[in-house]
Amino acid sequence: MWIADNWKDYQVLGTSGGEKLESWGPYRLIRPDPQVIWTEEKGKAWKKPNAHYHRSEKGGGSWEFFDLPEEWKIGYDLPGKRLTFNLKPFAFKHTGVFPEQAANWEWSYRLISERTASGRPVKVLNLFAYTGGATLAAAAAGAAVTHVDASKGMVAWAKENAVSSGLEKAPVRWLVDDCRKFVEREIRRGNHYDAIIMDPPSYGRGPDGEVWKIETSIWPFVELTKQLLSDDPLFFLINSYTTGLQPGVLGYMLDLSLNGDGGAAGPCAFRKSGIHAVIETGELGLPVAGTGRILPEGAAGRAVFTKTQS
Repeated sequence: MWIADNWKDYQVLGTSGGEKLESWGPYRLIRPDPQVIWTEEKGKAWKKPNAHYHRSEKGGGSWEFFDLPEEWKIGYDLPGKRLTFNLKPFAFKHTGVFPEQAANWEWSYRLISERTASGRPVKVLNLFAYTGGATLAAAAAGAAVTHVDASKGMVAWAKENAVSSGLEKAPVRWLVDDCRKFVEREIRRGNHYDAIIMDPPSYGRGPDGEVWKIETSIWPFVELTKQLLSDDPLFFLINSYTTGLQPGVLGYMLDLSLNGDGGAAGPCAFRKSGIHAVIETGELGLPVAGTGRILPEGAAGRAVFTKTQS
C-alpha cells in the first residue's frame, strides 16, 4: 500500500459508521466513506465539526454547515516546493483535493526531477485532471504539462491552485476538453508525451452525451492513449476509485497494453527500441490518527519505463 503520510495540514482523525472525521487545516469535516463499514466509539472531536456532509438514501446528499468559511487553503510540502490548494465544499462531499493522491504526487515529482536535473525535458499529459494536484507536482518538478478536464469550473479551480502555489508562470496548458476526443486529435497531430497521468471517473457523460463507464471504457482508452507516449517515455500512471478495478486488474491491463501484444491498437512503437514497462500496483491509503490503522482510498497502477539490455 502507498500511504500518504507526509501531510501536515490534513489528517484523518477517526472512522466510524460509514463516515470519517478529518482535519483540513484548522477545520474539521465529517464526510461519508464507503470503505468504513465498521463502528467505533466516537470521541469529543466528532461532536463539534465545522461541517457535516449527510448522504441521502435516495443518492447524493447535502452539507450541513456550522462554522466553515466558503473557501480556505491548505498546503503540501514537496522537496523544495510547497503546493497550496484552495478548498471549498461542493457537490457530493468533495472539497477540491483527494489527499491520498499525495503519495502519487511524490512519486511523479521524484521521477520527473531526476530526469529534468540531467537536463532532459519532460512533457506530461494529465487527463481527467480535476483541480490539478498532479499537474502542480509535475510542474514543480520542472515538467511542461498539458492539463485536460471536461469541466470548465475544475480547470479554473486548478489555475487558482497554480497561482496560490507560485506556479502561474509554469509551462502548463490548461484545456477544457473531452479527454478521449483530445487524445484522438493529439494522435492525428503527431504529438507525444514522456509521461501520462489519468484519473478517470467511474461514470460520466461527455459534452455530446457520450457515456463513460470505467469498466468498459478504460481498456480501449488506455490502448488509445498509449499511442501518445514518446520514444523515450518516463511513466504511465492510472488511478482508480472503482471497487471493480482492483490493483491486480490495473496491473494486468498495463502489462498487457504496454508490454504484451497490445490488443487491437497494436504494441507501442517504443517496444522496437528495447524499452520495457516495469509495473507496480497497490492501494492508496491514509493513516488514521492514533490508531496505527490505514484507511484504503482507491488504487493505482504505475508503469516506469526502462531500457532493456540488448
